[in-house]
Amino acid sequence: MASMNALELDGIRRAFGGVVAVDDVSIDVRRGEFVTLLGPSGSGKTSTLRLIGGFEQPDAGAIRINGSRVDHLPAYQRDTTTIFQTGALFPHKTVAENVAYGLRMRGVSKADISSRVRQALDVVRLSGYEERYPAQLSGGQKQRVALARSMVVRPAILLFDEPLSALDLSLRLQLRAEIKRLHDEIGFSAIYVTHDQGEAMAMSSRVAVMRSGRIEQIDRPEKVFGEPSSEFVYTFIGESCCLRAQVSAGTAADSDGTPLDLRLSTPLSEGSWRLYVRPSRLYLGRTDMQNGLRARLDFTEFLGDVHRYHFKAGKLELFADHPGAIAHRPGDFVDIGWQTVDMMVYQ
Repeated sequence: MASMNALELDGIRRAFGGVVAVDDVSIDVRRGEFVTLLGPSGSGKTSTLRLIGGFEQPDAGAIRINGSRVDHLPAYQRDTTTIFQTGALFPHKTVAENVAYGLRMRGVSKADISSRVRQALDVVRLSGYEERYPAQLSGGQKQRVALARSMVVRPAILLFDEPLSALDLSLRLQLRAEIKRLHDEIGFSAIYVTHDQGEAMAMSSRVAVMRSGRIEQIDRPEKVFGEPSSEFVYTFIGESCCLRAQVSAGTAADSDGTPLDLRLSTPLSEGSWRLYVRPSRLYLGRTDMQNGLRARLDFTEFLGDVHRYHFKAGKLELFADHPGAIAHRPGDFVDIGWQTVDMMVYQ
């Protein structure tokens, strides 16, 4: 019986000298699933992608595509295609020739190549661009050609190596939505590498958060964001404020011992604690909420949709996002409240 998974990584490991880049990584990607590898620089996400694509060989573990083991095969013999940051188009070939290249290498007939190229360009909304050269295209159009070239060969799994990182913000958002649309319509299987949390949250069936060559958590975006498995995952995904408090004899103080005007729904035992709250879940001027802190307004940033207010409480620094301007000025003390369900506590 054929495997239900497009890709299976079973305990793969890769070291470069004394540095372990990928450390016992196991992932199953179901057919039609879009899985993103997300993590900071050096977390092992790109090395994992290169192992899947055959650009590196694992020191241990197994890689299977559609149930067949491929970790001993070179890149050109694996049923994958990779979309790189630059698109990596042939500058001397037209759009149609670029898209057709992989089909010609696979010995597809001319009639089928012509039909499939037209179909692929229609899917990425580039019909009519067949005779243009890469130099005549915008950055976003080049990436759409690269996407068409990869999809037209119908690989078992598409590999995306931070394909939007070199584009400006508005173009990244457009291409992100385009890739999401194509996945929803076509249902291709994919591994996508990025350090952009917005891309990972918006596009993925599941997100694998990586750290030091290992997977910290892999789950649906909503679960990774709302139910992080560790402090690292919580602090890496989205913005958060960290309140570091030293609790002794039922009172809280900052790192210098300055008492904090902090009230919590559940008292903390003695010791050092780290309390995290998203800035959008901190409410200004509220003393009626389950938890609260009185802090001095330091300065304000206007971010377009919200105002970001920066506060200090002793040595603590925190910030809250508020939809409009408030009457307080720098130096004023403000009550800040939040719900217990919006707080993560670590010791």
